[in-house]
Amino acid sequence: MCGPCFTVATRTHGTCPDCGHHRLLPGPPAKDGGPRCAPCAGILHNFHCARCDQEGEFYRRGTCARCALRDDLTTLLLTHPADPTIANRLIEVLCQADRPESIITWKRSAKVQTLLTAVSSGQTPLTHEGLDSHRETAGRAADHLRALLVHHGLLPHQDPYLSRFETWIDDKLRALPAEVAKPVEHFAKWHHLRRIRAMATPDKPAQRPVHSAKQEITETIKFLDWLWQTHSRTAATCTQQDVDTWLTTGPTTRKAIRTFFIFAKKTGTNMRVEIGHYAAKGRPAIPQDQRLAWLKELLTGTSESLPYRVAGTLLLLYAQPLVRVAALRTDAVNINDTTGTITISLGTHPVPVPQPFAELLSQHLRNRPNLRTASGTESHWLFPGTRAGQHLHPNTIMLRLRGLGIELLGSRNTALDEHLSVTPPPLVADALGYSYQVAFLHADAAGEAWTRYAGERT
Repeated sequence: MCGPCFTVATRTHGTCPDCGHHRLLPGPPAKDGGPRCAPCAGILHNFHCARCDQEGEFYRRGTCARCALRDDLTTLLLTHPADPTIANRLIEVLCQADRPESIITWKRSAKVQTLLTAVSSGQTPLTHEGLDSHRETAGRAADHLRALLVHHGLLPHQDPYLSRFETWIDDKLRALPAEVAKPVEHFAKWHHLRRIRAMATPDKPAQRPVHSAKQEITETIKFLDWLWQTHSRTAATCTQQDVDTWLTTGPTTRKAIRTFFIFAKKTGTNMRVEIGHYAAKGRPAIPQDQRLAWLKELLTGTSESLPYRVAGTLLLLYAQPLVRVAALRTDAVNINDTTGTITISLGTHPVPVPQPFAELLSQHLRNRPNLRTASGTESHWLFPGTRAGQHLHPNTIMLRLRGLGIELLGSRNTALDEHLSVTPPPLVADALGYSYQVAFLHADAAGEAWTRYAGERT
């Protein structure tokens, strides 16, 4: 038997069609039926682990990968532990991975071994702050360990985007002159950071507000640095002419400094400058037949894997932003036990899921990826990420769909336009999770005559 076939045979578990027992199925199928267990197939080899008695592939000297991992971690973490209870709990967490081979590969890294040894010896406290101290030397390893510990309750929840945002602010400020750094720090920490901390929850990651805050802070730094280097003026002494010159001589992204000056006015830093609200001149959209062609490809084609076909359909069918798609939970999907019909909650109430998307969504629920980690199959995310307890990053979905050639913003606008062409904006907003204001703005931009709808209802 070749290596790949042996690997499949020693990793396939199920119910033997001959004896009816649930166990390892390394034997070839009979004339009809699936693979069989070793005794029924006449295989004399004993596949039971010498340590835990579980059937499967041997990893090291007659033991399975999970037992081999436990041996390695025991040597690494229990040689001189500062707290044996914590060290043992850490071993249990790492050994719970559905694929212990992945943890064995992960811990081979010298950086990972240094991190685990530091935690076990007490040199690094088992806290978020302790793991943060390894950010420069073993950032990815520390974040992976953090995700596992949070998922299993050994550390309190900490939003990963918020944590990295705090570090990002400090890094940005470090190289700035004091005249620029001081107002930027005040803006970043007292406006953005405090607001995002208040709104971040385990079910509402801070990825979207952090991204927006970074854009505004970056543009503010560019402006204040230019103001100081060119005119030797600060946020407090800035004039309206300075701002007008800056905005009219560069890209539209410079408009992002508006939030800073709103904050400066509220705090009394600068009461003179006014920046009006900026409205985008263009509104990307795609032809309806192109949207339908992409829907057909995602629903029936084979150009992408199942999770990204589902994610793309949520964009093209329900006009869902990818940030929201990535953060959907499995309990947003409801399958009626009697009729088998499916609904999905995207706004204030569930909306129907039509065929063939209903079948595609059901397949995805039964075969969600990235569950073979230490988080196990209990992940509540519709699109689980590679780190325990976290969902797939929106940028991952974005890159896969763009790779197919899908124009994301145009597709979402066209999908929303289609709903607004037959349904009043407030009803669309409630069903799809948009605000009434955004729904009416899209309806106006698409030329739909719903502006009188609110008046007719009153």
